[in-house]
This record gives sequence, C-alpha cells and structure tokens, in this order.
Amino acid sequence: MRYLSIGLIVAFTALVLLFKIQNLETVTVSLFSASMTLSVSTLVMLIYVLGMLTGGFLWALLRSLIRRARRPVA
Repeated sequence: MRYLSIGLIVAFTALVLLFKIQNLETVTVSLFSASMTLSVSTLVMLIYVLGMLTGGFLWALLRSLIRRARRPVA
C-alpha cells in the first residue's frame, strides 16, 4: 500500500510539472484599470486555489446555516 501511495504521488507530481512546462505562454489578465501578466499554468493554479478557498468557505457557510435551521426554537 505504501508503494502505491508513493507511486501515485510521483505520478501526480510528474503530471503537474509536465503541465507547468507545456504552458509557459503568458497571458494578461485585466480587472478594471489593473492588469497583470502571468504564465498560463500559474493562472490556472491560482484559479484552482481560489476555487478551493471559496468552495471551502461556501461549504462551511452552508453547514452553519443548516445547523442553525435544525436548532430547536425556544
């Protein structure tokens, strides 16, 4: 089982590095008057991390709302 886990970690790391190497082109992202130039792979990784953060926040918010809705009214 340990070798399987290590193999999966190595394969995933290799895929991420391959993605990073193959997407070195730059793109410019603009919002209102600010603009930023990033490589495509960096932009994708940033969007992924922001999605994880906002998804985690949304999940925590929904769980707290459901908990409050189930609380008995005194």
